[in-house]
Amino acid sequence: MEIAVLGSGCKNCEALEATTHEALSNLGIDQEITKITDFGEIASYGVMKTPALVIDGNVVVKGRVPPTAEVASLVTAAIG
Repeated sequence: MEIAVLGSGCKNCEALEATTHEALSNLGIDQEITKITDFGEIASYGVMKTPALVIDGNVVVKGRVPPTAEVASLVTAAIG
């Protein structure tokens, strides 16, 4: 599984990364999270408002910081 946080490094981007780490920890998953800060690469995902969360190439959240439980649910759904 590949997980990425898209954003400039703003406060909300950092919060999304922390929330994602917490969700993964709660699920017992040791997974690296890639941070993408290049605006061209962010735009290539169709994201115009950050932060955004990408799981296996699919944008699952954009423009907000979801609660930990929602991120955990998205990760669980991606595992399938």
